[in-house]
Amino acid sequence: MTDIRLYNTLTRQKDVFTPADKNRVTMYVCGPTVYNRAHIGNARPAVVFDVLFRLLRHTYGENAVHYARNFTDIDDKIMAAAEAEGVPINTVTEKYTKFYQADMGALGVLQPTYEPPATKYVKQMVAMIQVLIAKGAAYAADGHVLFDITKDEAYGTLSRRPMDEMIAGARVEVAPYKKSPGDFVLWKPSAADQPWWDSPWGRGRPGWHIECSAMIEAHLGTTIDIHGGGLDLQFPHHENECAQSRCAHDGAPLAKIWMHNGFLSMDKEKMSKSLGNVVTVGELLEQKHKGETLRLALLMAHYRQPLDWNERLIEQAKAMLDGFANAIRSSDAPYVEAEVPAAILDALKDDLNTPAVLAEMQKVRKELTTAGSEAQASTAKSELHAIGKLLGLGSLMKPIKASLDTALESFTGYPPSVTIQISSEMVEELKGARAAAKAAKNWAEADRIRDQLKAEGIILEDKPDGTTVWRRA
Repeated sequence: MTDIRLYNTLTRQKDVFTPADKNRVTMYVCGPTVYNRAHIGNARPAVVFDVLFRLLRHTYGENAVHYARNFTDIDDKIMAAAEAEGVPINTVTEKYTKFYQADMGALGVLQPTYEPPATKYVKQMVAMIQVLIAKGAAYAADGHVLFDITKDEAYGTLSRRPMDEMIAGARVEVAPYKKSPGDFVLWKPSAADQPWWDSPWGRGRPGWHIECSAMIEAHLGTTIDIHGGGLDLQFPHHENECAQSRCAHDGAPLAKIWMHNGFLSMDKEKMSKSLGNVVTVGELLEQKHKGETLRLALLMAHYRQPLDWNERLIEQAKAMLDGFANAIRSSDAPYVEAEVPAAILDALKDDLNTPAVLAEMQKVRKELTTAGSEAQASTAKSELHAIGKLLGLGSLMKPIKASLDTALESFTGYPPSVTIQISSEMVEELKGARAAAKAAKNWAEADRIRDQLKAEGIILEDKPDGTTVWRRA
């Protein structure tokens, strides 16, 4: 079996992926700060690491992979948004958390094993800060607690920047209570009108970096197999995560493999909310682009390379999906048991080489359209199904019962076809489609999907916290 090889930012090379425990593979990806709608650049890490999540589940078993993606729900930007809207902070965070989950669901992103919100883990953050102070790696000053970067000999090994560049690049706050300009905040005081928690250092709130280290420890352990995120997080966020976790855990590394996806640009300019050159996932869906079209567009370049987002890219993705779907729709050959072709798996296992995967998929499509026998057509058609399942492309998966065809056509471009038993993955996809409809306040569509699933023996239950679970009747 071909090894999975992933480019490790820490080592600057492709490393063979060997989990510490193949029965409990651990991965953490930094999630969104929930103060507005996610733009398509925010969706790139969600989609990229969803593909890795699917590959790991395919390799080690669905129940063996433990994947956490957090929500930062306490931040100065959130407080500013709440003030601008004249609403409590939790109103902002709950609204945009639901929007994010719905938008990513519309892109075919599976729900991670854990989705911890930072505010539920302040106790664990305080405990980790206390450990860092006790070990001499952090200090309290003027109501703040700061990490002393001079106490971590390995500081800078992830980003590989000289110290003066790191200090300059961090845009650090000049403050008299800092021992060094590069020291970063673990805890800060809150004003009377700001969110606060009790701590040994007074009423305050955690800094950004400590969140992830505490939540990783709570859900996944001291050292995890993979830590991922966007390239913009490499420094200072991930560098600081490394440092504080190392010092809290007596030198144990936070992660064995660090992965970073490249930037998304808009007309060759880096996509950024601060620059105002963004397009949200919600806007693209409202323009009637199908979620899987957007998903495929994000996968058309290698994840570590920059990707320019434009209409031509979307049209290319749509044309490619239409080609695959039409080939399947035009074939009357029955589905048979088929594995994902070895060439596809080899490409994915080579650092998620999705351009190579798509090239191999075109070969399978050609095999289907030029098949000389029903057996050859059945194999190729079924292989496209298996690939679609692995990549999260709904229109390539086997169709489910006819009464669900309308919902599938609306949200995934799924072609109406034969009747087979509804799968758990398709329920999850439709659950995401319903969440997207609810987020868009399309209540009739949300109810229709719910009722059609009910007719097929699938019961959706909406919980008070906004989550939706399902069970078979």
